[in-house]
Amino acid sequence: MSVKVYNEYGYIEFTDELLAKLAGAATTECYGVVGMASKRATDGIWELLKKEQLNKGVKVSVSNDEIIVDLFIIVEYGTKIPVIAENIKQKVKYAIENFTGIKVSKVNVYVQDIRV
Repeated sequence: MSVKVYNEYGYIEFTDELLAKLAGAATTECYGVVGMASKRATDGIWELLKKEQLNKGVKVSVSNDEIIVDLFIIVEYGTKIPVIAENIKQKVKYAIENFTGIKVSKVNVYVQDIRV
């Protein structure tokens, strides 16, 4: 599903993949984040994604022209997770709203692993 923004000249369509890449890039720039996580289908273990696959650790949902973002991350050992999560929420919300002009209603952060 994608998000369309209409005006008098036509419309702009933002795909879920684009929104996920934006959210993934903004997330990995935050202090304490090692990377995005993805579950391997074969054994159910969470693995660290490469920079080219940032959108796979992100789930984007659209309802009533508002975006809901779910992020699955791996954090660095010894960092304060609530502080990291709040920083991620603010940065992702700003990045998507600034880039697209569409309101982000929720950013949910799921910490899947801790790396030393």
